[in-house]
Amino acid sequence: MTGAWRTVIGLETHVQLGTHTKLFCGCANEFGAPPNANTCELCTGQPGSLPLLNERALRLAVRAALALDADVAARSTFDRKNYFYCDLPKGFQTTQYVAPYASGGGVALDDGSFVRLTRIHMEEDAGKAIHDRGDTTLVDLNRAGVPLIEIVTEPDLSNAEQAFEYLTKLKEVLVYAGVSDCDMEKGSLRCDVNVSVHREDEPLGTRVEIKNLNSFRNVRAAIEHEVERQTRALDDGTAIVQETRLFDVDANATRTMRVKEDEDDYRYFPEPDLPPALVTDEVLRVERAAIPELPTARRARYANELGLSEYDAGVLTAERATSDFFDAALRAADPGAAKLLANWTTNELLAATADPDVPGAALDELRVSPADLAALVALVERGEIHSAAARTVLRETLRSGRAPDDVVRELGLAQASDPAEIEAWCTAAIDADPRATEQVRAGNGKAIGALIGAVMKRSQGRANPEVVRSVLTRMLEVDA
Repeated sequence: MTGAWRTVIGLETHVQLGTHTKLFCGCANEFGAPPNANTCELCTGQPGSLPLLNERALRLAVRAALALDADVAARSTFDRKNYFYCDLPKGFQTTQYVAPYASGGGVALDDGSFVRLTRIHMEEDAGKAIHDRGDTTLVDLNRAGVPLIEIVTEPDLSNAEQAFEYLTKLKEVLVYAGVSDCDMEKGSLRCDVNVSVHREDEPLGTRVEIKNLNSFRNVRAAIEHEVERQTRALDDGTAIVQETRLFDVDANATRTMRVKEDEDDYRYFPEPDLPPALVTDEVLRVERAAIPELPTARRARYANELGLSEYDAGVLTAERATSDFFDAALRAADPGAAKLLANWTTNELLAATADPDVPGAALDELRVSPADLAALVALVERGEIHSAAARTVLRETLRSGRAPDDVVRELGLAQASDPAEIEAWCTAAIDADPRATEQVRAGNGKAIGALIGAVMKRSQGRANPEVVRSVLTRMLEVDA
């Protein structure tokens, strides 16, 4: 027996760029339109139609490369990748093969490893073939020509969990940078996986490609199954065939799609109708400036500078809109309010976005501004209102858009801390519950909670709980 089995994984991720129009024509880049509504002579492969590169697509592609620390080429070229399929009416795909626009860069994982990128190239998407009509295949060309970047890694991954983390971090970067929405349900992000297995003291094994995985969970499941399949086959003395496979979600297994083509089968040759894509220093400067602080850096800042927990930092940075809202609120808040502000953002505010009774469905649509949230947290921090009242204020501000200070004043929610006023409520609570009163006087410290609750009810939540406890302790002549 030789060494243990080792797994080698590389990923190819296709990302649709967030443009309004397609890569080489003016047709709308729009998900959900009626079939074949967004097409023209170029999308349908009509003779004589000529492509024109979408400048916005090139700029977003450059921004993606810069966000991933890749090197951007000043000059890149397009090629024709020839193959026949019903969703490719031209009979070829326009892509970058010989001279891609970016190379290098990568993604750092939490275990300290680094997933290197081989290349990033631009290309057009194919149409969509629909095979669920019995013996009939329907073709929708709305997606044909939509701008893509393909991000190709080196074979630096060794297990399914690393692949899952890489894709998660990659998506974070691309969404934060405004390159794509990366919505896998809409096909904005799709992944092909290359898997091989070999003994640790032997050459690399035969590579098998798993095509068109549309969720990170499926990527993980497909890798786990394929590693098991290849290992079992090699243990039995069966050779692995280089091929393309599909992942059957229902069976949780991969199955053969086609015997894998080699690059020569595509008969690449230079695209004669497109000039080279040129990226100037000015384009690099503008697109680099458009990249915000990325999630990994934000999480580190939240932990190191603000003292937030790893969990809170993760929730705050899960969506850029949440992190941007929190940062804006932080700028309007007292320096020491970060933890309380984070708690209100991650708990109360995010819950509001899922409340059907609250106008707006996203943070930037809510009637609470970052400054409003900072003002609300300041009221709680100064003891002017307690947390329960603050939740009432937040709901009313979300509903009406009125400022927190105005809501507190209009609803009479300011916290009462005057000992004389609170003593009157405490007297009434003591008289109304002699049993709890005697228990407290007999040394049952927990019984005072019933009296505090009664005072809070009588004050309609306005009494300062700390002052209430202090007054009750004095009145009943017990230790605090």
